[in-house]
Amino acid sequence: MDEHLHSPSPTLRVREMALADCPRVAEIRVRGWQTAYKGMMPQAYLDGLDAAEEARRLRARFERAGEGVVNLVAECDGDVVGWACHGPYREGEVRTADAELYAIYVDPDRIACGVGRALLRESTARCTTAGHGRMLLWVLRENANARRFYEKAGFAPDGAEEPFEVEGVEVPEARYARVLGGS
Repeated sequence: MDEHLHSPSPTLRVREMALADCPRVAEIRVRGWQTAYKGMMPQAYLDGLDAAEEARRLRARFERAGEGVVNLVAECDGDVVGWACHGPYREGEVRTADAELYAIYVDPDRIACGVGRALLRESTARCTTAGHGRMLLWVLRENANARRFYEKAGFAPDGAEEPFEVEGVEVPEARYARVLGGS
């Protein structure tokens, strides 16, 4: 067989999200929740998540994103396989000088393929360039896989915790922080 007919290795690229990406991002987010939070949140809640409804919410948030809010997608050979969103840290309703990673989700079929690392690397680089001194994020305390992922990327828990409740079940979150710039 002619070697030129073999497809090259997949190419991963990170770009700014477009409104047209909302349905695929919503699907990734819903499948991400259903996979990552299994056993941590009520199964009925996870089973009830709807990608079409999530796409509507995502479109609305995307269209009214505030100043400094950046949505990124990762593409592998033209297929959207991950999403991240970051912007100013929210202390209640007040935005601070720190950055916050609001969300990062990878298609469950692409976990451990470098997609999440590429998105996080781009988010932290953009936050550094924007002049933020730190990046903060919230992660479910019980989500050991996500915590390891963030720790490998230089984030560490800073001791802050926040209650989070899903259908009457407590799923507390821990805050992680990373100094940007020289690290």
